Amino acid sequence: MADLKHVGRIKKSKEKVAVAYRTLPGDSSSALVIPTSTLDAQDHDALMSVIEGNSAQNSFELHEALQRSRTPDGQNMLVKFHQTGKLVKIATSEIDMIPNVTTSTSLDELNKLIAEQRGVSVDDLAVKESAQTVASAQAANIPQGDQPISDEQLASRMRSDADRLYKEAARLRKEAEDLSPTKKSK
Repeated sequence: MADLKHVGRIKKSKEKVAVAYRTLPGDSSSALVIPTSTLDAQDHDALMSVIEGNSAQNSFELHEALQRSRTPDGQNMLVKFHQTGKLVKIATSEIDMIPNVTTSTSLDELNKLIAEQRGVSVDDLAVKESAQTVASAQAANIPQGDQPISDEQLASRMRSDADRLYKEAARLRKEAEDLSPTKKSK
């Protein structure tokens, strides 16, 4: 089986967790995790499907894929986990990341390594919005319960996603150019 990003366990209890936010704004020594044992079977299976999918495996942070995913009852996954208290704040030093059965790395050490590779501080790895802000913003755009999403809400979400992806693409292009400028032919 291939390595999986975003999967960890709490060191003391060995409880498995999905790491939604590897570090938090203003608190780089904490993460937001979803203890998988607290989920009902359907939500657990849906979460694992997201984690194993390309969307999560290609995302820097799991919350990015959760924002675009739904639970079996049709709710936005990140919003539901936030509103039902499934997102738990825990010290990064208390979490081991377990991408496969033979490897484990402390999340605080992983964050330091990623920050070093990117040439930033661990504080700079945190998303610029807190999980609560993101979840609240998502909740404002997503009807709860049995109400269908309107075309306007869908269009608004699509525009928001497009803007976010455009900014990320521009940032990545700039980083690539900084690493190795494009050679212009004459």
